[in-house]
Amino acid sequence: MTRPTLTQATGPAHTRILGLGGVRGERVVPNDELVGPIDSSDEWIRQRTGIVTRRRAAEGTDVLDLAEGAARAALDDAGLTGADIDAVILSTVTYFHQTPAGAAIIADRIGATPAAAFDISAACAGYCYGVGQADALVRAGTARHVLVIGAEKMSEFVDPTDRSISFLLGDGAGAVVIGPSDTPGIGPTVWGSDGGQAQAIRQTHSWLATRDEGAGWPTLRQEGQSVFKWAVWQMAPVAQKAMDAAGVRPEDIEAFIPHQANMRIIDQMIKQLKLPESVVVGRDIADTGNTSAASIPLAAERLLREGQVGPGALALQIGFGAGLVYAAQVVVLP
Repeated sequence: MTRPTLTQATGPAHTRILGLGGVRGERVVPNDELVGPIDSSDEWIRQRTGIVTRRRAAEGTDVLDLAEGAARAALDDAGLTGADIDAVILSTVTYFHQTPAGAAIIADRIGATPAAAFDISAACAGYCYGVGQADALVRAGTARHVLVIGAEKMSEFVDPTDRSISFLLGDGAGAVVIGPSDTPGIGPTVWGSDGGQAQAIRQTHSWLATRDEGAGWPTLRQEGQSVFKWAVWQMAPVAQKAMDAAGVRPEDIEAFIPHQANMRIIDQMIKQLKLPESVVVGRDIADTGNTSAASIPLAAERLLREGQVGPGALALQIGFGAGLVYAAQVVVLP
């Protein structure tokens, strides 16, 4: 018996980000609104994190509403419609349904059916994970246009008395459309994980404990000093590897868009990477807060909207968080 030779799909040699959009929570929440239960002050939060306000969604807005808004904005920016999308990737840790995937619901809402659709759970690195997957899908010929969304309603997991992470958190969504390009627009993704440090950022208890032990609603906690040291000393080398893989030097970078975890972490990473002063740095955390998977696209959206960088700028982006997981790549902004 002679077996046939399988045909494998092939796609374009290069990809790029075709459009970008973002949506922030409707409510502006200043530090003074949160300091009472944690026995703190506006000054303490600003000094430790750089956050002045954070954006949180209204009670009737859920994470899929935020995701849909960002998706529609990205499609408009790309000059495409839902019918042009072949795959939808939603990165979130705050969607309450184990199944069906939120991505499939978003695909239906924007008119992308029958696009492939799936969710990923990579916390604050989830957007960069999604970009890496979308780049691979397009270059493999599996999809032509991929919608990547990072969306979180972090306020659903806030314990108002927690001093470790809750006052950092905000709500929002950012999205990009990735498609074929005549020239390289997305560098190789450098990613990984360290599950041995899984307790550094965690949910307080499982849903089983809520159901079976009456443990109450789970919230988020972090080991602040451990996370700070890990992010500063181990993530800068990851960002450097992403530049090396893309064949660029620090002086080639026009924008640095790290996960918006903490302003002090961002400042230390800049020093470790020896980025020149000419590099524009995403600092959306100051008035949006930490929005996990949404933070990098939201920071990029702000830089472009405010004219701090222009279309076509070369940007280094890196996400890192619970898992512990991380991912970085150099991209050309749309």
